[in-house]
Amino acid sequence: MLLDPNVAYLVLLGGMLLMLLAIVSPGTGVLEVGALFGLALAGYAVYNLNFNAWALLIILLSIVPFLFAVRRAGREFLLGVSLVGMVTGSVFLFTGEGGRPAVNPVLATVASLLLTGFLWIAVRKTIQASLERPSHDLGVLIGQPGEARTQVHDEGSVQVNGELWSARSDHLIPAGSHIRVVGREGFVLVVEKEKNPKI
Repeated sequence: MLLDPNVAYLVLLGGMLLMLLAIVSPGTGVLEVGALFGLALAGYAVYNLNFNAWALLIILLSIVPFLFAVRRAGREFLLGVSLVGMVTGSVFLFTGEGGRPAVNPVLATVASLLLTGFLWIAVRKTIQASLERPSHDLGVLIGQPGEARTQVHDEGSVQVNGELWSARSDHLIPAGSHIRVVGREGFVLVVEKEKNPKI
């Protein structure tokens, strides 16, 4: 079944999709293993089917602009060049009679459009997210209510907005008391016992 050019084409696209996603967001190992498996199966098909060497070269060369595109935001042109190269190379990779592409043109069109659209959106958003500086405005915690998880005085723990924070207070606050954040010192919240807790 893998030696059917249409199946081999879909396996190749799947392997390329996983490889590109693994490049953009490495670390889990799942994408990398899936890409290796998919590309190994596609390599087996390429080895056993008639293929265009120039199309394989286009696929390999299209990885270069992709690598440049993922390093910095604002390089959508390179991402587009890479995707067009990969899709073009994969469509013309397998040859049929008379040197014509062996992949069904309808399948190639639909699969290529889906792959390109998904990668265009997913890769651009992933790149933008990875290049953004983390922002967490700790100032919004001031005035927020919470609960003392431990006894709070020189040190202790409170839960505010669903997060556990280190805290201190000028007056002893028993565990379980309702508190209000009145300030912060770095990542330590300064709290006081809530005078009229709303239950």
